[in-house]
Parts: sequence; C-alpha cells; structure tokens
Amino acid sequence: MKQRLSAFILTLALAGSCAVNPVTGEREIVLIGEDRQIQMGEQNYAPMQQAQGGQYDIDPELTEYVQGVGQKLAAVSDRELPYEFVVLNNSVPNAWALPGGKIAINRGLLTELGSEAELAAVLGHEIVHAAAGHSANQMERGMLLQGLVLGTAVATSDSDYGRLAVLGANVGAQLVSMKYGRDAELEADYYGMQYMSEAGYDPQGAVALQKTFVALSEEQQTEKNWLAGLFSSHPPSEARVQANIETAASLPPGGVIGDDRFAETMEETRKVLPAYEAYDEGRKALVDENADLALEKAEEAIAILPQEAHFYALRGDARLVDGRYEQAVESYDEAIERRDDFFYYYLQRGLANNELGREERAVRDLQKSLTLLPTAPAHFTLGNIAAERGNRAAAIEHYKVVAGGQGEMAEAARASL
Repeated sequence: MKQRLSAFILTLALAGSCAVNPVTGEREIVLIGEDRQIQMGEQNYAPMQQAQGGQYDIDPELTEYVQGVGQKLAAVSDRELPYEFVVLNNSVPNAWALPGGKIAINRGLLTELGSEAELAAVLGHEIVHAAAGHSANQMERGMLLQGLVLGTAVATSDSDYGRLAVLGANVGAQLVSMKYGRDAELEADYYGMQYMSEAGYDPQGAVALQKTFVALSEEQQTEKNWLAGLFSSHPPSEARVQANIETAASLPPGGVIGDDRFAETMEETRKVLPAYEAYDEGRKALVDENADLALEKAEEAIAILPQEAHFYALRGDARLVDGRYEQAVESYDEAIERRDDFFYYYLQRGLANNELGREERAVRDLQKSLTLLPTAPAHFTLGNIAAERGNRAAAIEHYKVVAGGQGEMAEAARASL
C-alpha cells in the first residue's frame, strides 16, 4: 500500500511543473496550474459562504468598506488574480482564502479588530495565502487527491447547521480549516506586511493583530468556550508576534492606522452585537437540547434586529424541535422573506413540511436547498420520499450520497440502500 501511495505521489510530482513562486521568488513544483486554482476557488466560494452563515447583508456599507481595503492590498500583490472579498454572517473570529483569490472575513473577527490597519493585516495575510499558493496546496493535500469538492464533503455529513454555526462550520470548512504549516503562516505574515506597507498602511497593525489573536486564543483555552474551531487554520503564537515586530522594524515607519474610520464604519454592526450574542446563545441552547431557551433567545434577538433572517430561522428551529411544525414553517417563511438565497431556511422548511405530510412542498424546498448547498438531511429526506413513492432509482441516488459519509444518518442511508 505504501509503495503504491509513494508511486502515486511521485507520478503527480512528475506530472507537475516547476515554476517560480511570484511571492517568495523560490522555485517549486506546481501540481495545480493557475487556471485550475482559479476554477477551484470559483467553484467552492459560494458553497463555502453558505456553509458558514452566508453573506452579512445587514450592513452593506461594511462590506463595501472591507472590499475597498482588500482591493487596495490586492493591487500591490505579486500575483494578479480575480480577488474577491466578502463578509460572512458568522460570529467566530476567523478569515480564510480559497485558491484564485477568493477571500472571506467573518463578522465575528471584524468586531474584534480596532483599526483599518488591523483589517489590512488580516486581508493582506489571506491574499498571500492565495497568491503564494498556500490555499491550493491545502486543497491538493486534503481534498483534491481524493477527488472531492466541498459540496460532497458537506453532503456526506449529518451535522445539523445549528451545530455547524456553533462550531464555526468546521464540517463545511474542510477545504480551509486544515492548519497551515508554520512556514506558510510566517510567509503570509511577512509578505502581508510588505503589502500593507506598499498600500500605505502602518505595519504595526499586523503586530496589534497578532497580539489580539494570541489573547483570543488564550481566552478560548482558559474558558473552554464553545467556539471550538477558533483559528484552527491560523494558530497564533508569541513567536509570530515577535516575528511581526521584527518585520515592522525593517519597513518604512508610519502609514495609515485608520482607527477612527474603522470605528465609524463598524458603528452599526457594533450597535446590534447584543442581538447576535443572543442568537449565538440560542444556537448553543439548541445543541444542548434546550428548545425553550433557544426560543427565548430568538425572540430577544428579533426584538433588537427584526430584519435579520437568521433569528427567525432560530425561532423556527426551536419550534421544529418541539413538534410545532406549522409554526416552524411560518418562522422559516419569515426568514425567507428577508433573505431568499440561504440554503438552511429552505432545508428546514422542507423538513417541517415533510412532517406535516406536505410532500410536494417539502420536495420543492429540499431541492431548492440542494442548489445552494448539498446536505445530508436534504438528500436523505428526498430519498425517503422517493422510496415511499416507489421511485427506487431516485431513492438510491439520494441514499448513495449520504451513505458515503459518517454518522447515524449515513448508517441509516446504507441500511436503506
């Protein structure tokens, strides 16, 4: 087995080409060409966003601001890529990059930052991961050699979205949650600070950022809080803080800090932070099987920010767990009225409609959810409906997708097959 694996890896290496890394200037074997990297990023960007809460659309000015800072840094990058930047509706303090320059930063990380320079440090770091091929290397090691894409990875997990929301959507984030190597992280810090300086930002922002990351990491370890996936792909350390201090000393002093501008732009999002804190507590309550507390927290969040669709979905989930299916459907309707492009609302409404015996509505909702993000519950329920209708071929196709995964639902799918 080891010989076959070694031969396979050698074959891949021989099939690759040797090229100069545009960021580091070093020659290296490239197994995935740039066109393929761009394609991989474009293919997985939308489902990755769905898997981690969807876009944060409550404050569009914040997204525009983040995109402006990102494009300013992308303009000085050593590698021209179709860079894109999005803010995700997720409370976990994190950011990630897919191959081809597809970058995301969570709402939860933005609320931990103190200046535009710190934001530039985050985005510059992620730009380097994409430009230097770190993201492509991760996908190559973890998923590509298995012939998998994100949609399959998500579909074969039976973890519910509520748990994913609490844990940082780790199942859906397999392509970016694998821990970067020490060298890749140091490279991203170093060259990201070069980009910051060239774009006119004070590189001291990167020093402040790493100190924030270390503090958050220590808080997680001492309190053992439920954000278990925090910085799984970007482990902070005092060594990285010291390295950033040395890099900053080697760069021209001064530059934009932008703490006032950042604070002004973050004002609306910070104002509604209590609503999202209540929502996160409600999601945790559902994981702990406390539907009453989840419903209470949903109502609390809605009272503060009635335009946020996620809060109505939480209300629907609490009612669904209690068997109040009609009321659950009404809550998911309210969520979809506010945001009609998020998989979870359709998935849950489909499950509730199925419990009510409304098969046609359930099928429509579940199929709609699959177009946005493949999930095990949608495939499994559609398989059950098809089996009950005597459509064995369709049932088998749905069960096959789920059976390839792990967990109780995968076992049930295998038994159904």
